[in-house]
Amino acid sequence: MSEEVETFWRRCREQRSLPPNPNRFAVQTVKALLRQLLDEDVLMAIGRKCGWDMLLKADSHHYAVGLLARELCHVSCSFGRSIAVSLLPRLSRGEPLWELPALAFLVEVLHCLIPRQYGPSILQIISRHLRSQCPERRRLALRGLVVLSKAPSMAKSIRSLNESLLELLQDADTDAVEMTLTVFINVLGLKIIQISSPIALKLLEALRPLFDNEHSQLQQLSMLLFRELMEATERSKSLKPHVYLSLVPFYFNWHDENQRVAEASRRALFGAARFLKWRDLENLVTMEQPWRFPECLLEKDRSRVGQYVRQALPFLESPEEPLRKLAIKFLGIAARSMKQEQPELQLICQALQDITDDSPAVSNLAQETLHIIRAVRRTSFFPFW
Repeated sequence: MSEEVETFWRRCREQRSLPPNPNRFAVQTVKALLRQLLDEDVLMAIGRKCGWDMLLKADSHHYAVGLLARELCHVSCSFGRSIAVSLLPRLSRGEPLWELPALAFLVEVLHCLIPRQYGPSILQIISRHLRSQCPERRRLALRGLVVLSKAPSMAKSIRSLNESLLELLQDADTDAVEMTLTVFINVLGLKIIQISSPIALKLLEALRPLFDNEHSQLQQLSMLLFRELMEATERSKSLKPHVYLSLVPFYFNWHDENQRVAEASRRALFGAARFLKWRDLENLVTMEQPWRFPECLLEKDRSRVGQYVRQALPFLESPEEPLRKLAIKFLGIAARSMKQEQPELQLICQALQDITDDSPAVSNLAQETLHIIRAVRRTSFFPFW
């Protein structure tokens, strides 16, 4: 506080027996005002969630403001809306001391606002915070964008944020990536806009590492977005190499122990098959016959067998035993269709020979597959024959 304000506050405190901390007095004032508008139960609910205490701390102040906004909206959506509208000018001017708590309040009451009326100004505020160096501001901006992305009237406007959103897909913050994926899914799911090939290409490149992410929610959302992208983009030769690279990861994730991941992968595989116009693979997915996939893929696309082998090899180290078995079977089928001089052939045999799995079933399957490969090929090509 300035010296003038501090002097005024000291005199008020002496005359009125006010608490020594002016912030605590401000919180008490807010509670007294809200008590005239809300039921005591609402104030107690905020207290049980430590809302009044969080208002007094700089690092948790915006969380408390968000909590307060939620409780206000439960009682009166119009009350929350009127406060949010009054905050928009401050957020548009970019006042540093106000921005974070004001943004926290706005995000909580966005569902009370009319997107067509307030959407453009809110989107301008959000776009600025998406590029912020503050993780909390980016996270709040994304939360707001998730709400706006459900409104058909906002779909075309949100498209202007594609570049910023693509950068956020590589963020170290898992929550930020999850919300970014959700925004893309919501917008494409409206079936209003079509993604251009250059943006689709960048999006496919950003999605590929997420297909095998350790967080199952990111896996699921990335594959759901892939399916939406296949339907919302024009068929282009530049996209096909990236679609081919997705087939093997989707096949293995179709067998994931997490049923949501498995279903998302099946749907993504269907989208890839339709994009490539591979009717037989599309029918295979529709009839849910995953055991036919390796033969179908390797017969259909012999030119990329080596590439598919290299994609399958890491699944030999999967923590899930069914996926390790699946990788062995896939590699066995691939080996029988490969040319003698292909370097991936020796990679397969070496990898199978080196397997020392804790599961006897996996180790035995690897040795049996290696024996079959040698018997079928009838050659002394391999140095470890």
